[in-house]
This record gives sequence, C-alpha cells and structure tokens, in this order.
Amino acid sequence: MTDPSDEELIEIALGASKNAYAPYSKLNVGAAILTEDGKVFSGCNIENSSYGLSICAERVAIFKAISEGYKKFKKIAVILSDNSGIMPCGACRQVLAEYGDIEIITLDQKGGIVKYKLSNLLPNSFRLYK
Repeated sequence: MTDPSDEELIEIALGASKNAYAPYSKLNVGAAILTEDGKVFSGCNIENSSYGLSICAERVAIFKAISEGYKKFKKIAVILSDNSGIMPCGACRQVLAEYGDIEIITLDQKGGIVKYKLSNLLPNSFRLYK
C-alpha cells in the first residue's frame, strides 16, 4: 500500500472539515495526519461556548491516532471547508512537536499546495526532556 498523495491528504482533511462544529468562529477546519505506517486519521474542530474547551482539528486527528496506538507521523494536512488553507495554531504546533518534525501541508491564497517543516514554524519548541 502506498501513502496517499498530498492532494489526497488534503481531500481527506476537506471531508473532515464538513463535520466541524464551529458556530462561534464559523471556521470549519479539517485535518488529516499520516502515520509512519501509512494510516490516516482525520479530525475536525469542535467549539464550545466555553471557548477554552474547544479543540482544533489537528489535535483531534493526532489524538485519535495516538489513542489507536500510533505515535510516529510523517505529515498532516490542514484545510478549511471552503477549500482554502489555514495554519496550525501555536497549541497545535506544540502538540505536534511532541512527535517529531512533522511536515505541515496546506494551501496558499491561490489554492496551491504549500509545505512546511514543523521545526520552521515552531523553532525551539518546549521539551520537558532532552
């Protein structure tokens, strides 16, 4: 089995964004994370009227993967339901950094695929251990 292409990962994230619960921000976000084993887990953002209890799509996707026993990841796609790009927030970047220098895939303003290494987006991330 081959890994999904970047375009396929974006499509999976786009599909996940359709399940978002975002009555406050009106931003329906989807994410799809690819494990080292080639398995894909998706997630969407879920808001709450107590804003601090909301959770981003990226964390839903990675937490689903971790809860199924996966802890090594290659890349994650993040997309809005209108098929435009969005970047992971700082909290999501820090959570992702726990599991390595994952590649972030999203879209630019013209709909082209852009990729970033997490270490470029969050240099010197917090580490409790060395």
